[in-house]
Amino acid sequence: MTVFLATRLVPRRSPSLCWLRSFSRAVVDTEKDAVAALELPPFDYSPPPFAGPTAGEILAKRKEYLSPSIYHFYKTPVNIVEGRKQYLFDENGRRYVDAFGGIATVCCGHCHPDVVEAIVNQTKKLQHSTVLYLNHAIADFAEALASRLPGNLKVVFFTNSGTEANELAILIARLYTGCHDIISLRNAYHGNAAGTMGATAQSIWKFNVVQSGVHHAVNPDPYRGIFGSDGEKYARDVQDIINFGTSGKVAAFISEAIQGVGGIIELAPGYLPAVYNTIKKAGGLFIADEVQAGFGRIGSHFWGFEAHNVVPDIVTMAKGIGNGIPLGAVVTTPEIAEVLARRCYFNTFGGNPVCTAAGLAVLKVIEKEQLQQNAFVVGSYLKERLTALKDKYELIGDVRGRGLMLGVELVTDRELKTPANAETLHVMDQMKELGVLIGKGGYYGNVFRITPPLCFSKEDADFVADAMDLTLSRM
Repeated sequence: MTVFLATRLVPRRSPSLCWLRSFSRAVVDTEKDAVAALELPPFDYSPPPFAGPTAGEILAKRKEYLSPSIYHFYKTPVNIVEGRKQYLFDENGRRYVDAFGGIATVCCGHCHPDVVEAIVNQTKKLQHSTVLYLNHAIADFAEALASRLPGNLKVVFFTNSGTEANELAILIARLYTGCHDIISLRNAYHGNAAGTMGATAQSIWKFNVVQSGVHHAVNPDPYRGIFGSDGEKYARDVQDIINFGTSGKVAAFISEAIQGVGGIIELAPGYLPAVYNTIKKAGGLFIADEVQAGFGRIGSHFWGFEAHNVVPDIVTMAKGIGNGIPLGAVVTTPEIAEVLARRCYFNTFGGNPVCTAAGLAVLKVIEKEQLQQNAFVVGSYLKERLTALKDKYELIGDVRGRGLMLGVELVTDRELKTPANAETLHVMDQMKELGVLIGKGGYYGNVFRITPPLCFSKEDADFVADAMDLTLSRM
């Protein structure tokens, strides 16, 4: 950090002076100039001085009082104390471009005034009672949410997270079909509870506990997959699983349109329509996991599944639905939803007035500020910038994704596609020093996950691409 701040204070050298230096000194000066030229886009907010605990004090408390399973990014963890729009501020008032969006969660921007106002106003009136009493907040949001979905997808059950939503969707599918078998994809992530851990297919997210009734099909990964971008060839594996791993009938197939935790993997074209037909013939339901791709993030469509011309039987969602508020949902048809009435199914906090008021405000902001369109325009521009870097640096093996859900995979060998794990961590650290916060994912931990708030601008995109360019040029 000290080195960074010092270089920002070094004035640019004139061309005439540079010619008088040695070649090595000229290179150093050029790098200093490049860093100095990386100026954050203008922003009309500066946070007040922070008087709270330091990063070191917080880290000590985390180690003593929080689960050891909770880890942090960066060699020197960043202490975030405020957020505005697409920017975050640390304890020293330094501003960062948030290119991770709280793991694809902040869609409207940090502390959006409309969302904050909805939360505060509802909290002042009624923070919580129970869905056993009537309140307009949950009904208003359910109606607005259903209006954004195709077909007869109009019955909503609210949860507190994506894991809960996927757990409920799997339960509904099993009850409706009378079958137990679920088909998921290798490399998938759908949650970390009992049922969703079974549907998740990365060993790093799975504990050695009973996870029954889930089969994992070959992942239709255009970059690392055995069939490249031929979706129909991958789809044959689903039929093989049904033929040789089940009774011939299944409960459901669950999939993201773009695997988020898995490393921003767009499913091969033609895959989902082919699998949809296969699953229907086996009596199963199609569950679309929209926890990360939903709510306009991919730009071209409001929901990820729409890009594949399929209509699911059940849609699950969370993250962007509340802009950071703990909120999730399952949406299905009236016929399928009826199965939950066979017994008592209840969620104490799901659909509480504060969260649903926030969710409704989020939908209104997305529409009013045309954030889906912005995700398309800015995301397409950023993808072009990142693709240009791929042409420039051998370390970048692939650039993929849609809208503001983009992935950059680093490899040490393009032909062998050897994961560049150490390099990924180094680039992340260096970009943080330059003022950019990005995420990482993929089974090998070598994919940058770029999922910023949907209010991201082209100037922000340039800053992210320039910071990555500068960092890679130093390696």
